[in-house]
Amino acid sequence: MENLQSLLHGFTIAVTVPHLTLMVIGVLLGILVGVLPGLGAPNGVSLLLPLTFGMQPVSAIILLSSMYWGALFGGSVTSILFNIPGEPSSVATTFDGYPMARDGRPTTALATAFGSAAFGALVGVILITFLASWVAQVALAFGPPEYFAVYFLAFASFVGMGGAAPIKTVVALAIGFAIAAIGIDTVSGSVRLTMGIDELVKGVSFVVAVMGLFGIGELLIAVEEEFSARAVSSRVDWKEVFRALGRLPHHGIALLRSAAIGCWMGITPGGPTAASFMSYGIAKRFSSNGARFGTGEAEGIVAPETADHAAGTSALLPMLSLGIPGSATAAVMMGGLMIWGLNPGPMLFVDQKDFVWGLIASMYVGNIVAVALVLLTVPVFAALMRIPFAVIAPLIVIICVVGAYSVSNSYLDVVLMLGFGVVGYLFKKLHYPLAPLVLAIVIGDKAEDAFRQAMLMSKGSLGIFFANGLVTTLVLAGMALLLLPLALQIVRLLRKPDVSAQEKVRII
Repeated sequence: MENLQSLLHGFTIAVTVPHLTLMVIGVLLGILVGVLPGLGAPNGVSLLLPLTFGMQPVSAIILLSSMYWGALFGGSVTSILFNIPGEPSSVATTFDGYPMARDGRPTTALATAFGSAAFGALVGVILITFLASWVAQVALAFGPPEYFAVYFLAFASFVGMGGAAPIKTVVALAIGFAIAAIGIDTVSGSVRLTMGIDELVKGVSFVVAVMGLFGIGELLIAVEEEFSARAVSSRVDWKEVFRALGRLPHHGIALLRSAAIGCWMGITPGGPTAASFMSYGIAKRFSSNGARFGTGEAEGIVAPETADHAAGTSALLPMLSLGIPGSATAAVMMGGLMIWGLNPGPMLFVDQKDFVWGLIASMYVGNIVAVALVLLTVPVFAALMRIPFAVIAPLIVIICVVGAYSVSNSYLDVVLMLGFGVVGYLFKKLHYPLAPLVLAIVIGDKAEDAFRQAMLMSKGSLGIFFANGLVTTLVLAGMALLLLPLALQIVRLLRKPDVSAQEKVRII
């Protein structure tokens, strides 16, 4: 009941003319970011972040979150109309979305995608509404050991559930930890890893890192692959829109199952991309029309879109309640909160209730605004895809350079941003995950501080991480996730009929 009262208060903050205007602007910018090649939600949010430094935190987060919703929808537009996922999480949507559009049903495909996305986002927001305060209250009892255990669980979740090869995830995390360690050690006060460059004493800005990793990195990939697209008709038939939305209840089981998968993958660090692929695969396995998946089956659009948006929305729950982002975009937003002087975590719900509930209320309104605007602007943004890539690419570079320089008016940041672009390109080419790298850059120093504070409290004894039921459970869960890939590999090897008994003994 208290949550509902807080939510109603949040609506009085979110539903104002200035904030509704920011939602419209944010959604439009987000759709543009989702449609244009070389950009994406994490990079779009990071590019917009420097422009919010002078705004009130509530207004700033509403603008950024609205851009996030718009980017998720925009990625679906290009997936369906052009067979080009504007977002990594929209890849699974291309499997049935583009065949349906190519078959002369682009309106049906778009309406099905947007209706499913709206349902998934709604479930994610409801989850945040009813669980955020509870998670925050539980976390109020946390000390340094508990916080480190939570960070450890987050990092271990990427290894055990992230979808990428475990060793590659570990490498990405290690690089992120090294970058996070650059600058002044907050415990001892010593300067680390600056290589004699005075400007690195302040550390590496996560905004600079994200713009390079996602913006320049994706751009280099697009240039190498000689980006091109062939669009289908983008005219919206409004009668067909309502007919497609009316048919969504026929996919009720798929909607609920996909929303559950999305929420789980959003709260854990699996993220929207893993959620959409997992949901598509499960839907194909259990659907009575599974054999028709890949030919324009509606359920093949419903499953990934619902999971994608449920994961994208619910990823903000651990970010707000525990200070642990569930996705790369949530990690960027968390960095923004810290820049505005807010500390994500349980005390945020005590000290900044207007901010938290204003944000949650804006999620309800922002997703409605996003659905309406994306349907109205499909023809406009589809036309942008016909602009030559030779024109778009320089604009992306200019935006990234200006954004990096504006962080602290430093040319070094521009150089670092370009360097991170090369790293992002190499990660993509070698199939290394970027989300763990971003997470480690954002909270690596916080995890280190929590560990060292716990060691000071226990005089160097690791037993403090098994001192009570909560911290023990979290640590054991993290260790289980770390060992999960190895256990699964052993099970697969032992089940192979061509593996000899002697070899099985050796594996064990």
